[in-house]
Amino acid sequence: MILETERLTLAPLTSSDAPHVYPFLSDPEVMAHWDQAPIEDPDEVEACVVAQVAEMDEGKAHYWAVRQSNTGAFLGCCELVDIDKRHHRAELRFMVAREGWGQGYGLEAVRALLTHAASIGLKRLVARTHVGDQKAERLLERLGFEAEGYLKGHVQREGERRDCRLFGLLL
Repeated sequence: MILETERLTLAPLTSSDAPHVYPFLSDPEVMAHWDQAPIEDPDEVEACVVAQVAEMDEGKAHYWAVRQSNTGAFLGCCELVDIDKRHHRAELRFMVAREGWGQGYGLEAVRALLTHAASIGLKRLVARTHVGDQKAERLLERLGFEAEGYLKGHVQREGERRDCRLFGLLL
C-alpha cells in the first residue's frame, strides 16, 4: 500500500530500491545509532533488501521507501516489523538519509505509519532506540510514544554491547 503525506510518498520497498538504500546504509553517521555497522558492500545491501521484500510477501513485515513527492528523491525507509496479528502489535523503525535531516521528514513519515498501523488493526507499537539517539527519542515522544524500559546490553555491535531504550504507544 502506498502512503502519501503533504511532502512524501511511502511506497512498498522493492528489490530495485537497493541502489538507493545503499548510500545511507553505508554512511557511518546515519548508521551510528543502528543495530548494524555501516555496510560497505552494495551486494550485501541488495541481499538485505531482497530479504525484506520476501518478508513482505510472507506478511511478516511492511517496508516502505520514503521519497519526496515532488522530486522523487529517496530520503529513507520506514517499517513495521515483528507483526503479531494475534496481539495486534508491531515494532516501528525508521531511517532518514543525512540530506533529509532536520526537515521534519522522519516525523511526517512516522505519522503516516501510525495512521496506517491503526487502519490495519494494530493496537500497540513499540520502537527501540540506541542510548544517545536523542533525535529519534524526541521524535517518538513528540508522536506520543512513552519511554517504557531500558534494555541494558541489548545489542552487540562491533564487539561491544549497546544499551537501548524501549518506547511504546497504544493506538
